[in-house]
Amino acid sequence: MLQELCLKDFENSAGTLQDIYVSFQQFGQNSETAPVVLINHALTGNSQITGKLGWWNKIVGPQKCIDTNRFSILAFNIPGNGFNGKKEHLIENYKEFTLRDIARIQALALERLKIEKLFAVIGGSIGGALAWELAALKPGLAQNIIPIATDFKATDWVLANCKVQEQILNNSNAPVKDARMHAMTFYRTPQSLSKKFNRTKEEIKPCYKVEGWLQYHGDKLEERFQLASYKLMNHLLTTIDISRGSGNYLEAAKKIEGNIHIVTVNSDWFFLADENWDTYVNLSLVKHNVTIHEIRSIHGHDAFLIEAAQLSRFLNPVFKINLDKNENQKLETEIFNKQANEDRSFSNFRSWS
Repeated sequence: MLQELCLKDFENSAGTLQDIYVSFQQFGQNSETAPVVLINHALTGNSQITGKLGWWNKIVGPQKCIDTNRFSILAFNIPGNGFNGKKEHLIENYKEFTLRDIARIQALALERLKIEKLFAVIGGSIGGALAWELAALKPGLAQNIIPIATDFKATDWVLANCKVQEQILNNSNAPVKDARMHAMTFYRTPQSLSKKFNRTKEEIKPCYKVEGWLQYHGDKLEERFQLASYKLMNHLLTTIDISRGSGNYLEAAKKIEGNIHIVTVNSDWFFLADENWDTYVNLSLVKHNVTIHEIRSIHGHDAFLIEAAQLSRFLNPVFKINLDKNENQKLETEIFNKQANEDRSFSNFRSWS
């Protein structure tokens, strides 16, 4: 069920005050008794991470890697992504916002929900960058930080692609469709497209199947995504910067208290694997609890959505082994609470007597 809260008079990076509406969904166990996992969606994603229409069903669900029988799962929609269907909640002044603002909004929303600690914050692409930003903003908030197919900065390559996307969004007659078609070419790789289509043609339409595939993805996004939402999300990609403008990303990252588990994709043409490996090597010199895993795939950036078996293998040690400690703590808490309730009941009985 989609829930919503309002943050009154939020001040963005440009100093503008406005009400921000945050929609979210919760899955699995009660957040008051189970470890909480915050999952951030990617650019055109949303809070529907599991269930019938869930975009991460292969990773999140009953007895899956992130087990809804054991965890409390929380997923915020990035404000302005349009998932709540309310046009009045779209953010037209999107250039006044940064991804750090979105992290601040998440932190305020967590406070409203009385969630003081996260077992993990995880996300892919811009969702992973948001995990970096939240961890840098609140270094002690999460026990595990898992950024997937992303970076803690917007590289020149990301900035260049976002500029092309911006031009399409501002000048095309079918901006959402055309921008999506362009984006799909750097979310995948030449090898991925060759394996999928092998220059075959459509049986009915006089075009190659790869052209039809691009048209399909463009049409589907145009049906469900607002232009204002796409402009916002594309802009936020350009503002990824945990250093807050100083350029000293490692200084910001080393202050994060939780375990950092970087997951990269060897064929990612958007957030390059080389950048992630450089981050790991340099950060591990100043912070001991950092690991890296590499998804091996021909599918490029989208491999974090496609290669579920590999990703689960990397994540299982985090969500299985560490959970044992949480379960022991939970059991101890339950025993304590049960004993306290019995003591109160006995005390009330004596008072009544």
